Amino acid sequence: MRIKRGVNAVKKRRKILKLAKGYFGNKSKSYRIAREAVMKSLNYAYIGRKRRKRDMRSLWIARINAGARINGLSYSKLMHGLKVAGIELNRKVLADLAVTDAAAFAELCGKAKAAL
Repeated sequence: MRIKRGVNAVKKRRKILKLAKGYFGNKSKSYRIAREAVMKSLNYAYIGRKRRKRDMRSLWIARINAGARINGLSYSKLMHGLKVAGIELNRKVLADLAVTDAAAFAELCGKAKAAL
């Protein structure tokens, strides 16, 4: 008995072309070119998911540093002071405090200074 795989091949191509929807020119029309573009874009998406974590951490550090310098500390001194004082807040929360609640952040800076 022979195997006819026309249906599966069409499904495979349709899946790739659906992923390539919105791409410029032949990248969204031609299967062979679309496949390459989709493979590359899925790879970029995978890399981007890893990058986002790094980018967010560096953004949080920049915000904490800005808030700390307003209160007369450097980033490293603030983080060390908080560790010595036994205050365990992660960078995400500290950055949010530095941006939204300056009074609470100033209080944390005061406690970090006292611990140093």
